[in-house]
Order: sequence, then structure tokens, then C-alpha cells
Amino acid sequence: MKSVIITGSNRGIGLETAIAFARAGYKVYATMRNTESATELNQRAGQESLPISILELDVNSDASAKNCIESILQENGPVDVLVNNAGIERRGSVEETDLSVYEAVMNTNYLGPIRCAQAVIPKMRAEGSGCIINVTSVAGRIPLAPFGPYNASKYALEALSETMAMELKPYNIKVAIVEPGIIDTDMARGIQDGSSESHYPNLRRIADMFATSLKNPVPPTIVADKILEIAENDTNQLRHPVGPDAIPFLEWRASMTDEEWVDWHAVDDDTWYEALARDVGMDARSKV
Repeated sequence: MKSVIITGSNRGIGLETAIAFARAGYKVYATMRNTESATELNQRAGQESLPISILELDVNSDASAKNCIESILQENGPVDVLVNNAGIERRGSVEETDLSVYEAVMNTNYLGPIRCAQAVIPKMRAEGSGCIINVTSVAGRIPLAPFGPYNASKYALEALSETMAMELKPYNIKVAIVEPGIIDTDMARGIQDGSSESHYPNLRRIADMFATSLKNPVPPTIVADKILEIAENDTNQLRHPVGPDAIPFLEWRASMTDEEWVDWHAVDDDTWYEALARDVGMDARSKV
């Protein structure tokens, strides 16, 4: 039986990915910081008699990641797939956001995948096979104010993933990057709240954009299905945008120069919302 380790499996994309792999016949090690939060996953796994083991793994901790994955490898032998999904979202202007926020986001979203990858790579390399899938975001290729902390962590993970792909290809270990757009998760729902006080209008504008997108919610199953597809097929494609808005967002950014992109974020509210409606087809002004 093939096996997979998935981080951040207690909800959203991670939970659905655990279900998808288990249904496909994998032995799933669904990890999370607090296993008490796995109520839904436990329930669904039980209903379908799915081969899912729920384990505690805090990606912020060297010891937790090392000890959890070592115990899996001792029980299972080399795992076939690692899905680095665990992540947190924090936003705020550079001026108004405490440095501790940046440290926390980088620790989870960037160092967390490194901790887990370092724990599985030696056995994958020895076996001459394996697959590591890192879940980033279109935010890893498109900077949006006020997502400075989140953008930075996802950009870093994108660069790390590309480097890993170069290093591991000779050992027949596939590395892939999954880049979701706006997906209906608790994280995305939280971004709808733009009520925090700020000198900058970007927080409110982005909240309106997410609220508008979530009127037609895209379920996390679409990302889970893509992750499973990558693990199952022979593609060597590195980046995989996922969701109906992912490629349009990337193409929209690519259509502008850096200076035009910066200018768009600096315009007045009316001009900003007009451009969003004209270029992306998203009328968010009803939320203003």
C-alpha cells in the first residue's frame, strides 16, 4: 500500500486531501498540531472505514516534526508522498505589523516544510523514488498589499521548492508546487473581515475582493483532487495553479509591468474597484 504524510490535516485543504488519498488506497498519516481538532476527519474516516492515522505534528517544532516522521518511517518504511500543506495567514501593512507576525508566518509556512522535507528525503533518496508536494498559493507569485507576511512566506516556499526540484530530480524524487486561488476555507473566510483600523485602504479592499469571490465558493476538494493527481501521474510539471481564478489572476499580473502593478495598489478606491471589475470581472464595490 502506498503511503502519504499530510500536514495541517485537521481542516480545509489538508482534511480533504487526507480523504482523497485514503479513498485512492493510500495509507494516510494525517498530521496536525492538535489532534483534538480532528473531529470531522475522525468522523468521516470512520464512516468510510478509511486507512487514516491521525498524528500530532507541530511543523513549528524541530523535535515534533522529526519525532513524528521518524515514528512513521519506523512503522511504515519510506513514505511515497509528503504533502506540505500546513500554513497560516497573517496580513497587515509593513508599518503596522509587528515583527513577531513575520517570524510566526515564516516559521510555519517556510521553515515547517523544510523540517518535514528533511525528515523524509534521506529514505526517499535511498529508495530512488518519492514525491514532495508543497502547497503555496497564487500569493507566492502575485504580491498583494496588505499580505506582506503571507506573500513573503509563500514566495520563499516557491523558491525553496524549485531548488528542491533541481536537487532531487537525479534521485527520482518529484517536487511539485500547488498554487490555489481563492478557495472556500476558514482562512479565506477570515480575510473577509477588513474592519481592523489601518492608515492604508488595502486591508478593506482585499476583504471586499475575498467576500465577493466567496459568493461563488470553490470547495477545497478541487485542490485535494489536484494534489492526488500530481502524486499519481508521471508529470514533471513544477507549478500547478488550482481553482477557476488562479490562472486568470496570474495572467492579469503578467499583463502589467511592475510599475503598473504598484500604481494600481496606490490609486483611490473608485479607480481600484473599477480596475478589478474591468480586468478580473469582479464587482466588489457592493461591499464598500
